[in-house]
Amino acid sequence: MKITTGSTPERLLNLFERFPRTKVLVVGDFILDEFIWGSVSRISPEAPVPVVKVNRESFLPGGSLNVANNIRTLGGTVFPCGVVGRDLQGRLLARKMRQFGIDTGGVVLDANRPTTIKTRVIAHSQQVVRFDREKAEPISQADARKILQFARRKIKEVDAVIVEDYGKGLIEPFLVRPLLKLAKAYKKPILVDPKVMHFPIYQGVTAITPNRTEAYEAFGGSQNGRQRSLEEVGRALLKRLQSRAVLITLGEEGMALFEKSQPTVKIPTTAREVYDVSGAGDTVIAVFAMGLAAGATLTEAAILSNLAAGIVVGKLGTATVEPSELRQALENEGVLNYA
Repeated sequence: MKITTGSTPERLLNLFERFPRTKVLVVGDFILDEFIWGSVSRISPEAPVPVVKVNRESFLPGGSLNVANNIRTLGGTVFPCGVVGRDLQGRLLARKMRQFGIDTGGVVLDANRPTTIKTRVIAHSQQVVRFDREKAEPISQADARKILQFARRKIKEVDAVIVEDYGKGLIEPFLVRPLLKLAKAYKKPILVDPKVMHFPIYQGVTAITPNRTEAYEAFGGSQNGRQRSLEEVGRALLKRLQSRAVLITLGEEGMALFEKSQPTVKIPTTAREVYDVSGAGDTVIAVFAMGLAAGATLTEAAILSNLAAGIVVGKLGTATVEPSELRQALENEGVLNYA
């Protein structure tokens, strides 16, 4: 069935052309992504595990900073805000932000918690193991006040707000509720990439972008022994959160967009080959927010984010989408079909 929203390839390209004029505030968990690259030629005699010969290592801004980096790469202006430790890793992360051209005005330093680090060991284009070093306890009230002060300074000039929840201690009720009130006061859309444990505190946001597993876990996957349908789950979340939209990502099946008083829109995947899904959700919410900031409808913003996700899963590691790649995808795909 062809799209029936009135969108055309020209309209979608026009929205994409407006991306460099968008400004987004991103509040979420800052993570330093470390990649150790190597090769495997034998199994350890000490245990049945591969021996990785390390060739090099690299560092990238991760977590909510990967969302910020996606926005920056696509030409938007982004103001990320989060917490890092007063440690070597925190300094390294701030330096990487500057190298990537990401604003550091929202970096909050906390001497009482370490910088969160995810270390991925990759050999022959495959992730062998991941190590997480973190302190996931809630941030302090003092840190929350600093984040809200930064948000108040930026709220007038941004077009949208993203809450990126990695469950590392930053997204707590005492931060989200005043942030939501602030966004509503200035009539800015506020979008959430969620964690299941925090669904109750997202009530009233503009839109939420869970994956299928998160959506089912948040709502309850079965009732009286019967597996709930995706339609039931999406509509229930929409009602429970009192949001304008729920965009559920479905992996190889694409996405499903649920809006109030609108039929469900299913968007097929555009991925040609999947190498790594790391950070795909970051790309989805980044482009979804940029689309709305550019004047797109929820459906149009979802189409754009779906195209971007189809690109990023074809890359290894925490990746972003280049403007030329998204433009080519728009020109090649045109207006998508709907199931």
